[in-house]
Amino acid sequence: MSEKVVIIGGGAAGPKTAAKLRRENPNIKIDIYTQEEIISYSACGLPYYIENIIQNPETLIMRTPEDFQKQNIDVHIKQQCLKVNTKDKTVIMQDLISGNKYEVNYTTLVIATGATPVIPNIANINLKNIFTLRTIQDGINIKNKMLESKRAVLLGGGYISVELMEAFVHNGLQVTLIEKNSQILKMFDEDFSQAVADYIIGKNPGQVSIFTNEDVVAFSGNKKGEVTKVITASGKEIETDLVILGTGVRPNTDFLEGSNIKLGIYNSIKVDKTLKTSIQGVYAVGDCTDNYNLVTNRYTWVPMGSTANKEGRCAAINIAGGSCFFDGILNSTITKYFDLTISIIGISYKEAQELGFQPEYAIVTKRDKAGYMPNTGTITLKLIADRNTQTILGIQGIGDGEVNQRINTVIPAILGKTKLETFMNLDLPYSPPYSPAIDPVLNAAQIVYHKING
Repeated sequence: MSEKVVIIGGGAAGPKTAAKLRRENPNIKIDIYTQEEIISYSACGLPYYIENIIQNPETLIMRTPEDFQKQNIDVHIKQQCLKVNTKDKTVIMQDLISGNKYEVNYTTLVIATGATPVIPNIANINLKNIFTLRTIQDGINIKNKMLESKRAVLLGGGYISVELMEAFVHNGLQVTLIEKNSQILKMFDEDFSQAVADYIIGKNPGQVSIFTNEDVVAFSGNKKGEVTKVITASGKEIETDLVILGTGVRPNTDFLEGSNIKLGIYNSIKVDKTLKTSIQGVYAVGDCTDNYNLVTNRYTWVPMGSTANKEGRCAAINIAGGSCFFDGILNSTITKYFDLTISIIGISYKEAQELGFQPEYAIVTKRDKAGYMPNTGTITLKLIADRNTQTILGIQGIGDGEVNQRINTVIPAILGKTKLETFMNLDLPYSPPYSPAIDPVLNAAQIVYHKING
């Protein structure tokens, strides 16, 4: 049989693998199978479509099946993978329109099935207007309902909930966020998480409520079967027109049972640096795979579109006979709430303590440009370093100034295990329109260095 690459999944990682593989090898046969009607789209842009910053959802589509066909890549939509037989090198597919099942042979298999929203066990969760956000159609459904609504409830305090809160507030809705843990954005230290929560409440007083340490136990609805109320364990009854389940996602790997493909943390697929699984000829990329954390030197699972694209590119190079290594991640994330940028790289102070590091930190709040310049913003940075090695473990940043510029500066320092003494003397470019004479990130490094060294 001539070489045939079968890719299961059409979100970000699968199409990226296909496109790069075609550039690497113009002759190899490539087939993409996806459960959805739309492939190769940016799910990360959906909150901004709902907010109406992006008016046309088609803007989020990177490539259509027709675009792939021009590259001699066959795309099969509305097709679900039911089983993988690694011994015979076949997959069992089902046509979601006709219901017919059939077998597909492969020489190389790429699993890029992404992640699936977690549906919590809450009474009456099947009422209408209770949504998850994963696909473009989900985004369209939420936006349509939002435009005829006055109130919304968000379950879960992660990035998606913060981004959707902005979208709903921008469109005039009364919004309540409910988080069962003690803080929203639990990847941050509590002080930064609280600062974000305070900003959200202060930005839109009277329009936004945030409840932490609160669990939802039931929904109630009207005679039309539409959700009208959210009921919490403490007895709160919150009226609403729609609910968003932002309660997390899980790797979409249930269909791999019996395949002998080893799974890692949270049932994500275990891969090496070349994106190979435990089975010869089978690769896995994107949100269904585990990740190696370059700070903790442990495996984790952090589904991110940027990681999915990098993994897809790397896997394609290796399938084509080249050499590419994806070493791991730093858990780099960023979002915003109106004018407030929110970002973290590496690990938090709390996580560093839990993992056995000897962390020290500094918090610096400064203007992002020379104070006498117009249009300056304020940024607050929390830099965490290890006392023993005097290297940086992570940084958190919030503010209405250029937070991302400072956060990005730290990435190569973490990767290169740069000593604080070296980092705090970096010759960063200075000009009043761009930074103070000593950049805030260098100030933070100086303070941590002196705290460690007396």
